[in-house]
Amino acid sequence: MFYSIDLTVAWALLLAFSVFVYVVLDGFDLGIGILYPFFREKEDRDIMMNSVAPVWDGNETWLVLGGGGLFAAFPLAYAIIMPAVYPAIIAMLLALIFRGVAFEYRWRATSRLSKRAWDAAFIGGSVTAALAQGIILGAFLQGIEVEGRAYAGGWWDWLTPFSVLCGVSVVAGYAFLGACWLNMKLEGEIQHRVRVMARVFFFATIIGIFAVSLATPFLGAGYAARWFGWPQLALTAPVPILIAGIALLLLRTLFHPERDRLPFILGLVLFALCFLGLGISIWPLAVPQQITLWEAAAPAKSQLFMFVGAIVLVPIILAYTGYAYWVFRGKLDPEKGYH
Repeated sequence: MFYSIDLTVAWALLLAFSVFVYVVLDGFDLGIGILYPFFREKEDRDIMMNSVAPVWDGNETWLVLGGGGLFAAFPLAYAIIMPAVYPAIIAMLLALIFRGVAFEYRWRATSRLSKRAWDAAFIGGSVTAALAQGIILGAFLQGIEVEGRAYAGGWWDWLTPFSVLCGVSVVAGYAFLGACWLNMKLEGEIQHRVRVMARVFFFATIIGIFAVSLATPFLGAGYAARWFGWPQLALTAPVPILIAGIALLLLRTLFHPERDRLPFILGLVLFALCFLGLGISIWPLAVPQQITLWEAAAPAKSQLFMFVGAIVLVPIILAYTGYAYWVFRGKLDPEKGYH
């Protein structure tokens, strides 16, 4: 039994890590598309795209790992969660496809009309994917109706004011990460404009974090008990305090033009703390308020077989991802593109 519990926890941590890496890597990538409408000039849009051109197509690897890992390690959770959020999942995947195609075809568009069409696809795909991811998170947190071992809710149960709030908050957060990334990569007048956008979306992100955090304890007694019960309070209290501290540091650095990298690093820390707060809210449940990790887990032998492969592949993925970012580190030269 102890052996099985260890594997279940290990898989849960691995999947959480995969989702977090996807959020921070694809988050600023999607954020660039969200910021696109605020930059109308072709030259500005070209350099924004070039800032992620060498690395963007590897970010979805972590999304595949998270979804495939959930199916393999926690099949019951997969079978319940997916039907509950099918429309949002389909919207997200279609948006990512349109966005990926637009990323490549935009450079090959010969007419002004076709270029505008691909720009619109890039913007729409980025906003829709980010919104859908936030809505999926909100639908997951608010609880899923389960009867026996199957989803028992309706087609539109995922669409609620709370899930929309989460969706809008994720859009704002991704735009903030994207602005911090561009601030780190660009120079000159466009960097100044990007920094202004970073300040705007910073406040929007903080408002979103506050609103979601305020609403979550009212979704179920379990959430309130995890955050405000004793002695759990001694462990959970540092998280909002740290978030407030990081937010203050971010506010200071965003008004210091000489600090290009720090806002992005602190933005990642802010997202990590929010992710930690999410973990506190739902642990150790695979389906909030319904099914635990151990109830949803695959047999221990199956988990072990897959985990051996995962611990071999994940370091390799991390290595080539890290190498790609290292090779293309530093400021972007506007005269040099990757297309």
